[in-house]
Amino acid sequence: MTSLPPQPLSPLDGRYRSAVGELGEHLSEAGLNRARVHVEIEWLIAQTDRGFFGATPLSAEQQAQLREIVSGFGPADIDELASLEATTRHDVKAVEYFVRRRLESLGLDSIAELTHFACTSEDINNLSYAITVRDAVQQVWLPKYRAVIDTLAQLATEHRDAAMLSRTHGQPATPTTMGKELAVFAHRLERIAKQVEATEYLGKFSGATGTFSAHIVAAPDVAWPDVSREFVESLGLTWNPLTTQIESHDWQAELYARVSHANRVLHNLATDVWTYISLGYFRQIPAAGATGSSTMPHKVNPIRFENAEANLELSSAVLDSLAATLVTSRLQRDLTDSSAQRNIGVGFGHSVLALDNIQRGLGEIDLDRDLLLADLDMNWEVLGEAIQTVIRAEVVAGRSTIADPYALLKELTRGKRVGAAELAEFVDRLEIGDAAKQRLLALTPATYTGLASELVDRFEPAVRP
Repeated sequence: MTSLPPQPLSPLDGRYRSAVGELGEHLSEAGLNRARVHVEIEWLIAQTDRGFFGATPLSAEQQAQLREIVSGFGPADIDELASLEATTRHDVKAVEYFVRRRLESLGLDSIAELTHFACTSEDINNLSYAITVRDAVQQVWLPKYRAVIDTLAQLATEHRDAAMLSRTHGQPATPTTMGKELAVFAHRLERIAKQVEATEYLGKFSGATGTFSAHIVAAPDVAWPDVSREFVESLGLTWNPLTTQIESHDWQAELYARVSHANRVLHNLATDVWTYISLGYFRQIPAAGATGSSTMPHKVNPIRFENAEANLELSSAVLDSLAATLVTSRLQRDLTDSSAQRNIGVGFGHSVLALDNIQRGLGEIDLDRDLLLADLDMNWEVLGEAIQTVIRAEVVAGRSTIADPYALLKELTRGKRVGAAELAEFVDRLEIGDAAKQRLLALTPATYTGLASELVDRFEPAVRP
């Protein structure tokens, strides 16, 4: 058998690359290395700005030339770093040598020894991961997540008055509206969005064991904690002042738990919409030329929501594992986190793929309002709740002496089909006040939706520019 040319092992880098490729800008090996170069160069600039060890501050032009190394980071740089790492067998050391080469080419050899000065690898790595994860969340995951919330909010408003039969425990229950049910999901997802947006991306920059030991020996008069804080904050991160060799990764565990929670709410949305499709409440809009089944020509399968379910489960499996793994490190340092963090993109990739499918799926369905009304009209027994509740109120008010209204309605409706005429006859015979009787006689399953329509307005999306 002829061997295949090299192929992507993960479907995220193969079949689904078009949906998740944007994440590679941040959460790939190349994205991480670019962030490492960024941190090393910014540390060089910060040191020269302070005139450490007599270094002359770089001119604006020289600083711009150094920063262009990051902004212009491309395929040739990726290959060069791979070649350097093949020799160093150490990814961060390869980055240091890469930066030193650039200093030489720019005639800045005099500050070469400030490259990676007083840094342990984790000083560079933790800041680089914080930058790449922050940018991936804020620039890729959150916009796609919020697009789903926006679509749900639009559908909730559109269908706010579309009365439908509820199902509790899978059985016919007090009616609601489709809009209110979709607004519930928008509200749940919005809460988590705000939590994700409030994430603190922490960074440490304090040497081999978090003690500034080498820093103090080299320059005992420098206020190193202040320098560290200012540098970390200059990268748009939150300074962590108290760590071991590694930044403790608690912020990552918190973030991944929130995203995993979002995945599970989205999974609930996908299964509910799938069920509504199964009931016929939503019609799927066929795509021209698409095949639903290889043998049954009539079928339009709800593949968007099924695909989303699978990818949400995979995403949560990875993110849950990361959240559990990253908060533990043997004493000062082990490399468990090094291997684990290389899978951050996998966790977010499956979530982004699911968001893409849900967004597309929500755009490919149409509500069958006639079927919703027909379903309601076949289940008049759901008004039993309203009738027994009104009778109770009438008894308390002294306008009725009916004993145990609940048992009375239970006998009439439980496990039975009761039509409009039967219920009307039953209500007409009730010993209750005339105003209450008229309200019940006017009630239908389609109008027994309480404040469902008004509750849609309780959803309060974040104000965004």
